[in-house]
Amino acid sequence: MSDLRRTAFDFIRRVDPVLFICTLVLTGISLLTIWGAVDNFGARKLKMQIAMAVLGIIMTFVVANLDYHVILDRLSLFMLIFSVAILAITLVAGTTGENIETSNRSWLNIPIVNIAIQPSEFVKITFICTFAQHLTMVKDSINSVRTLLGLALHAGVIVGLILLSGDLGVALVYLAMIAILLFCAGLHWGWFAGAAGALLIGFPFLWNHLNAYQQDRIIVGFNPELDPLDKGWQALMSRQSIENGGFFGVGLRSGGNYEDFEASHTDFIFATVCEKFGFVGGLIVIITMGVMVARILWIGRQASHDSGFYICVGVAAVMIAQTVENLGMCLAVLPVVGLTLPFVSCGGSSLLATFILVGMVHSVSAHKPARRVGE
Repeated sequence: MSDLRRTAFDFIRRVDPVLFICTLVLTGISLLTIWGAVDNFGARKLKMQIAMAVLGIIMTFVVANLDYHVILDRLSLFMLIFSVAILAITLVAGTTGENIETSNRSWLNIPIVNIAIQPSEFVKITFICTFAQHLTMVKDSINSVRTLLGLALHAGVIVGLILLSGDLGVALVYLAMIAILLFCAGLHWGWFAGAAGALLIGFPFLWNHLNAYQQDRIIVGFNPELDPLDKGWQALMSRQSIENGGFFGVGLRSGGNYEDFEASHTDFIFATVCEKFGFVGGLIVIITMGVMVARILWIGRQASHDSGFYICVGVAAVMIAQTVENLGMCLAVLPVVGLTLPFVSCGGSSLLATFILVGMVHSVSAHKPARRVGE
């Protein structure tokens, strides 16, 4: 019995307590908010969120106990093949999910269990692992043209498939993640300046190849008053919901403006949180997310290997990019591009994938020796 207890203790202690508490706080706020709005959102969404939260917590402990060194060494090639294959399948057989306004093909129906998943959420996991391994292998020649071409091919295939599916928001998260990873890997600032210049030159071409609804979202996103009854409606209602919450909110079970617009349970759930719990509730979400990102970066700094450091940077980049864009959408100051708020938004794929992402950070934390990266 003592051996069993010792094994159980070893299994549990591999999870970083600060990081785990942050995930529980954010998930708890999510479940509480969805329960408080269950009459509007529906019981099915609440049940799905609870199920994915429970599964996500289990996966956190499982992934934390896996040695990320072994995973990267043995499964990197398989992960890359899987990433390309699942995105290609989604491009061919994917659907728009519940959002009938867009022409996105981001969702894949699983007929056996009759559910739809968003593969790009789970590819974040495999992409961070493979790109971290790639960066580790080429870190000494990161600024050479040949190395950058290889990295560009690696990243370009994944981002290209996501862009072809029409999911601009997720593609932007990947691009932000890649840029931050390359910066932390030591890429010279001149390459970033060159990329920025090329982007400015190529912007007209890129703009012309966006779908009409994507162009409208971007234009109206920076000024929703231009189309307050259509494209700017959700952003303006979201901002109004936040304002209506005041300092302490209207109450958990009270109705509100969140009932009058779509996506108040997913992309705009921060507005629902603020309306129900007020400024205080929104501040708790932001502070908790900030603590989580800081802890992830601290764990990365203590990593046993450069690949562990890159994993943590990649996960932190995803959290930062999605949180900033999501809050900007909810405050009606950034374009609505369809991004969830990590751990808070209602969505099975997003919640489960984010738990696994953070589980990878737990694995880095659990498999570290005494030395710091770079020493």
